[in-house]
Amino acid sequence: MNIKTNWTLIEIENIYHRPLLDLIYEAATIHRGNKTYSEVQISSLISIKTGGCKEDCAYCPQAARYHTAIEVEPLMSVEKVKERAAVAKANGASRLCMGAAWREVRDNKDFDRVLEMVSEVNDMGMEVCCTLGMLTYEQAERLKEAGCFAYNHNIDTSSDNYNNIITTRTFEDRINTLNNVRKAKLSVCCGGIVGLGETDEDRIKMLHTLSTMQQHPDSVPINALVAVKGTPLESNERIGIDEMLRMIATARILMPASVVRLSAGRNEMTIAEQALCFMAGANSIFAGEKLLTTPNPDFDTDMRMFKMLGLTPRKAFKGLEEKELVEKTA
Repeated sequence: MNIKTNWTLIEIENIYHRPLLDLIYEAATIHRGNKTYSEVQISSLISIKTGGCKEDCAYCPQAARYHTAIEVEPLMSVEKVKERAAVAKANGASRLCMGAAWREVRDNKDFDRVLEMVSEVNDMGMEVCCTLGMLTYEQAERLKEAGCFAYNHNIDTSSDNYNNIITTRTFEDRINTLNNVRKAKLSVCCGGIVGLGETDEDRIKMLHTLSTMQQHPDSVPINALVAVKGTPLESNERIGIDEMLRMIATARILMPASVVRLSAGRNEMTIAEQALCFMAGANSIFAGEKLLTTPNPDFDTDMRMFKMLGLTPRKAFKGLEEKELVEKTA
């Protein structure tokens, strides 16, 4: 498999703007080069600390400065997280993602509790992913030592458009956290959101940032904005399925070895639309009734879809032994 990290903006633009059926065909051909193309990773995302965030992300109902229907909830107990993890695992999820509405990780009792959550869920045989905001290399190391498998930190949009969406932290802050995560040898989960009011050029530049990292993100979530009343983007229209397909297919072509995650916005898609996304290269979903604070298809609905489409859930830690062997011999 040819992994390229020196894509140019013109190359990506030419791929992105191909006729849609040609684009999907090429992405599907690359995707089917992987013998396990019909395996789809099921992740469950829970909000372990909800609302009250100091950030001003224009899409997020958890920002304290916006008047949304989200109620602030304190950090969950370890036992509650274990209960949620057990349900997710029983329903086929191989990864549990824990999200906290924090600007950054602080070295305090709350972080100690998160480390305990990580350890307990890891002991259950699930991949653990955390998304807790900015963190230092030392904090990333502590997460790794506790059994954390992956860390999510999306760049959200292009560097040019970033200040239109978020002003309380910089694009460089995002990149610094990703560098700390990679340095600690955690799996990197990093993608963005479509439907923020960005241009095609912004989408291409976002994909350029991801695909020209020294090492591609192991997982690339492609989110469709779920406009929430009370946020600055509440009036944004839902993006079309063609736009999601372009993003997923282009991501698959640019980053052939990465897991491309069909993330937020899936609740509004038909099974036929989701099937096209899987054909175009998506091989991961979030399952469960909520995606942090927004609606998401439930497990039973997804399992019926999997059966219809001939998809199978991917097992936890798939390919980890091969990856470690490559790292040791590199």
